[in-house]
Amino acid sequence: MGVPAAGGSCSAVVATTTAAVFLLLLLLCGCGAPAAMAAPGGGGGGEQQYDGGARYKDPRQPLNRRIEDLLARMTLAEKIGQMSQIERENATADVVRGYFVGSVLSGGGSVPAPQAPAEAWVEMVNEMQRAAMSTRLGIPMLYGIDAVHGHGNVYKATVFPHNVGLGCTRDPELVKKIGAATALEVRATGIPYVFAPCVAVCRDPRWGRCYESYSEDPRVVQQMTSSIIPGLQGEIPANGRRGAPFVAGQRNVAACSKHYVGDGGTTRGINENNTAASFHELLGVHMPPYYSAVIQGVSTVMVSFSSWNRVKMHANHFLVTDFLKNRLRFRGFVISDWRGLDKMTSPEHDDYITSVKLGILAGIDMVMIPYTYTEFVDDLTALVRNGTIPTSRIDDAVRRILRVKFTMGLFEDPYGDPSLAGELGKPEHRELAREAVRRSLVLLKNGKPGQKPLLPLPKKAGRILVAGSHADNLGYQCGGWTITWQGLGGNNLTAGTTILNGIKRAVQDHGTEVVYSESPDAGFVQRNKGRFDYAVVVVGEPPYAESFGDNLNLTIPEPGPSVIRVVCGGGIRCAVVLVSGRPLAVEPYVGAVDALVAAWLPGTEGEGVSDVLFGDYGFTGKLARTWFRSVEQLPMNVGDARYDPLFPFGFGLGLETQPSTA
Repeated sequence: MGVPAAGGSCSAVVATTTAAVFLLLLLLCGCGAPAAMAAPGGGGGGEQQYDGGARYKDPRQPLNRRIEDLLARMTLAEKIGQMSQIERENATADVVRGYFVGSVLSGGGSVPAPQAPAEAWVEMVNEMQRAAMSTRLGIPMLYGIDAVHGHGNVYKATVFPHNVGLGCTRDPELVKKIGAATALEVRATGIPYVFAPCVAVCRDPRWGRCYESYSEDPRVVQQMTSSIIPGLQGEIPANGRRGAPFVAGQRNVAACSKHYVGDGGTTRGINENNTAASFHELLGVHMPPYYSAVIQGVSTVMVSFSSWNRVKMHANHFLVTDFLKNRLRFRGFVISDWRGLDKMTSPEHDDYITSVKLGILAGIDMVMIPYTYTEFVDDLTALVRNGTIPTSRIDDAVRRILRVKFTMGLFEDPYGDPSLAGELGKPEHRELAREAVRRSLVLLKNGKPGQKPLLPLPKKAGRILVAGSHADNLGYQCGGWTITWQGLGGNNLTAGTTILNGIKRAVQDHGTEVVYSESPDAGFVQRNKGRFDYAVVVVGEPPYAESFGDNLNLTIPEPGPSVIRVVCGGGIRCAVVLVSGRPLAVEPYVGAVDALVAAWLPGTEGEGVSDVLFGDYGFTGKLARTWFRSVEQLPMNVGDARYDPLFPFGFGLGLETQPSTA
């Protein structure tokens, strides 16, 4: 599907999207329940031999027969255990066994040890798995982790550009390769499940998670969703059943489309806020990626913290059960967000038993309860025993969870494979990330009136100035969800190459001197302006993630503006590279700069930026977000009746001159 031209009619966009919606609904509603299928084996453990006992242990049995056989053997405590996902800090062997824990997760920054190698992760996960497998029924535990731009929690993993940059590539095949590489790196640490992809359609860049969205246009997000899921989970075979959960084998992971639904449309972009929209608007703007996710066999869907027309998504039976499960025929399981039931009330965790009741009855199957798992188990047990929650609702949840586990082959291969450790951060993945950086860059300006373009920069020069807080800061390049939840500054958080490193390597064979000053003063620039052939100024936002990243001003933080004024206004021709998770207010500076590049959040491979600055590769990125003039215009998206951007959706210059080394 094509991308609408800048300034296109809103009604045309909605009409096109809605037509696609109805076609997909017809397809999905006619598909029926997935056919019974045998769970795949594969991986390092090999196929277990069936001992003639319980049918669920026999991989030759049809999938549905295995599910029903196991379900019939389970006690209420074992069923509620399967519905519980706890934080790794609490997942001791005694807790996993005693509460029949179905799933464990690492929150942002939750690691076995600082800078832990892949082997340490594998052993940690396997120790928990051994506890799960030692229970009466031996149901494997499912370990999950965020991997929204690579395996970002893990030291030395490849960190890819965040989705805001990948949307600018308009290349679904590239995104599929990134999904496959991410899956391998996650499996290298023994983990089979990722809380990715984020398929939000961000309609307001003031939202602190906007960088996790591919685009403001649902069709771009839908295209990328259709590719990233088979990248992570593997391609569904030609004779496979579309719409059923699918994971190809031990080099793939179960995926999770999030956050269902409308998280990118909240008022003023405030995280966890209300999305005010008609059902027609919800279907046309925010729902399309979920149609694609279900068709591609996504294993799980995570519910959003946000509300739709003042109804909390965690309590929305219509959208979770009636629409996602029944209308779209989603057969995987629905998972809550981090402490999602707690956040249904204000203050949080108030009247928790009512929150548990509303969430489970709405259709949530697995509950992310990192710390309050004992209270959750007690409350849900009481609600079932007093008849408030029917046993059929519990059985539906557990069937879905078991379906995913059987489909993944966890019963046959429950343990992580240490031989995959070499996949973490391997050169081929870093080269793929470097390519993604190159493809994601958007050239917004190149040359002042009456002057020749500044880019591509000549590699052979006497002396060049590199300035700005983001030129030599790996953590700033990577952004949030890197090593920690909110991200970190500095160069010691993981392995990678800064933009300054890339510039130095690009010119090192040409006798060019690189002078780096993070924040040069006006006196330095005036004294030396005749000594510099040109300057590269790299500025932007510090790292952030949800809530903490919400920003109603969207200005470039200091000292960025000061560095731009001092260097670019000081008589040196300058290229400004903006490292950010969204468009920022740049109109006051555009006239002073010779070239302006949106680099988004490129990740660990900063050489991808220098590759394009020096013309080894051309600029091909096109804006997947509207670049506003002022925040007063927001929200403003392509197709709106009042559309007056600084740079429109789809904008992106190419290089008009050939690279030069002279």
